[in-house]
Formats: sequence, structure tokens, C-alpha cells
Amino acid sequence: MTLTDFHDERQSNPVDVIEQIAALHDWSFERTGEDEITVAITGGWCDYHVSFSWMEEREAVHLACAFELKVPATRELEVMRLISAINEQMWIGHFDLWESEGVVMYRQVLLLSGGVEPTAAQVERLLLTAVEACERYFQSFQFVVWAGKGAPEALQTVLFETAGQA
Repeated sequence: MTLTDFHDERQSNPVDVIEQIAALHDWSFERTGEDEITVAITGGWCDYHVSFSWMEEREAVHLACAFELKVPATRELEVMRLISAINEQMWIGHFDLWESEGVVMYRQVLLLSGGVEPTAAQVERLLLTAVEACERYFQSFQFVVWAGKGAPEALQTVLFETAGQA
């Protein structure tokens, strides 16, 4: 017998916890299936569409956070360079380009091996980490896509820290 032969029964579907958190925060959401939910969150720069998928065979909740920024084919290479540079800065999660749709997204996973149930705090942190990352780097994607800037210059514009408000 190996450690993987043990299988703890899960008490509930982790997507139920995500739905409860979305309702608690009064976020718009749609339960697209038993194991999927999409939550809409308004950020400072744009609206974010956050999809959660429970992958039972992997015992993981997958998060994908996309924002409204269509990447034209002519800017894909520079966006990929920017994503690579941004991902070097990331400790949690990563950005990716969904090439078939031309959409940038942030992705992360919450492992729940062994029948572990997600807590409200874990789900909120997963979601807030995604939105914080998107908020931090959104303008760099705009600079590359809309202003035609190179990845290094676009990244430098968002990496400096500001103090106070004007």
C-alpha cells in the first residue's frame, strides 16, 4: 500500500465555498457547472472575470483571471516578452497569454490534497492575490498593446512605488 492509496472523502464541493464568498461580498457570479464558477470583480483599471474550476482528479481549485485587453497578433511576441519578465517578479501565480482568444490571464491553483476543505480565508486570499497582480501589471500590458512600447520599458513604468496620493 502506498500513500496515494488513501483517499479521504470530501465533505463538500470547494466551489460551494467560492460561491458563498462571492455572495458575501456581493460580487456578480455565475455557476457554470457543478465544478465551475465565474466571478466578476470591478478593479481600479478594469473589470476582472475570475473563473474557478474544481479539478477533483488533481484535488485542486484552478483560478484564471482575465481582463478586457485584446492582444492583436502583431503585438503577441512583445506581450510574451512582457509576461516572461513579469513572471520573473512573481512569487505566487503567473500570467499567460491565451493565444486562441488573444487574452492575457493570471493563473494560480489551490491544492486541497487528502480531502482538505478550503477555508474562506484561503479563497479570499487566492482571489485577492489574482486581482492585486492584475491591477499591478495591467498598465504595462496596455503600454505594450496600445502604445507600442517594448516589454522592458512597459515593465519599468509599473515597477516603481509611489507614496501618497495626488
